[in-house]
Amino acid sequence: MTSILVVDDHGLMRMGIIRLLEDREEFTVVGEAASGEESLHLVPKLKPDVVLMDLKMPGIGGVEATRKLLASHPGLKIIIVTGLVDHFHPPHLIKAGAMGYVTKTGGLQEVVNAIHAALRGRQYFSSNIAQQLALRNCHADPHASPFDCLSQRELQTAVLIIHGKRPQEIASIFSISNKTVNTYRYRIFEKLGINSDVELTLLAVKYNIVSPEIKC
Repeated sequence: MTSILVVDDHGLMRMGIIRLLEDREEFTVVGEAASGEESLHLVPKLKPDVVLMDLKMPGIGGVEATRKLLASHPGLKIIIVTGLVDHFHPPHLIKAGAMGYVTKTGGLQEVVNAIHAALRGRQYFSSNIAQQLALRNCHADPHASPFDCLSQRELQTAVLIIHGKRPQEIASIFSISNKTVNTYRYRIFEKLGINSDVELTLLAVKYNIVSPEIKC
């Protein structure tokens, strides 16, 4: 039987996923977490086979939680289950070691398919995500994003800046110095050709890195 930890900051979403999984005899849900930080504490205790990880959560979020978990638990299978459909985050998450990326609109069967694929050592993407990735890899794609030039850590830093995190907070999340955070910020601005946090936010909304309700 496959043991699963469900990580999502929305209680109703966690409850729905857990109930759907528990209806299948092949799975057992060993725990749930409301944040990336909580998942870091639970994985060593519960030792799940698979973690279903939300992407956008308060604190370190799904990307950094995935990176940290796989650094200390390399055999863990992590599948991203998110409402965010884009072609920016999947490559960074796959690079971090995630085995799949499925959208919450895809239904339970996509989650099940992703779990089965991960257990066989294969990566799995929702069909809409796979389509976005195909477009991203097309050299003639007229919608190529300037954010594609950012490294994984630079993209993570950019998202935290957009959400109003101060350099000290970002430094704490990544366990780095304020100076390093400022270096990342300088590189982000230089690569994107911008000069302020407001411009960063507007550009991120334009290219669907963050939702439009983020305030400048």
